[in-house]
Amino acid sequence: MNTNPLPTDDLKKFGIIEADNSFSKRLNANDIIEFMQGKILVADNEKDRITFQLTDNNSKLEVKVYQMEHSLSEILNQSKKDSVQYVSEKNLNEQNPNLNIAKKAFLYNESTKSLEEYDMVLNAEVLTKTILGRNDSEEINRYKDELLKLKEFLQEKIDKYPEIAKDIINDLNIVSKEINTVNEVSQNPKQAQKQQQSEVRLDVNDPDLYQDANSAREAKSQHEDEENDQEIEQEQEKRRGFRR
Repeated sequence: MNTNPLPTDDLKKFGIIEADNSFSKRLNANDIIEFMQGKILVADNEKDRITFQLTDNNSKLEVKVYQMEHSLSEILNQSKKDSVQYVSEKNLNEQNPNLNIAKKAFLYNESTKSLEEYDMVLNAEVLTKTILGRNDSEEINRYKDELLKLKEFLQEKIDKYPEIAKDIINDLNIVSKEINTVNEVSQNPKQAQKQQQSEVRLDVNDPDLYQDANSAREAKSQHEDEENDQEIEQEQEKRRGFRR
């Protein structure tokens, strides 16, 4: 059982607890329980965001300040009109805030009437599934463009700050994986349509012709698999180059 005293002065300073040491009425029971268990508490005010977390067995309060390029009200309004909103968030606690930028995606959920937030690195897999699940080609292309921008930004960080390249490469690999996933989904319908247009109608009463066509398709499929393997090997060579 944790017997360390809470940092009440700091908690009062930021309005998390009241003068009588009770938690703020703005926090519900679940917020309080999770906060006491070490979860992060987030306070948003337009473009500014402050996070609070109890550390060292709840004896210290860690405070971090962030700033988004757009206010939450703007993001909410635009997400209702134009679906997904992509926003950069600076970590103002670091010496170089322009270096420590996180890319966020905001989606408005019609069913819950709430704004959902995804980190494009930390929540990459879930975000990709969500975007692809919408089956909107224009939105998928927008997402791919944002991933490519993020990949370019991470590559530039590696060049400028090789001393932290290992951490950046982890993020870069995550982003590259999601780009590959989007490419696969985007290319499959085109390949299927192209194959459908190019195939000759077969006479089902001619088994030789049917067998020849099947053989041709199998050879084509094997060739495409070999090309994909070569692309993967080339990408792996690039990533190995970053590690040197």
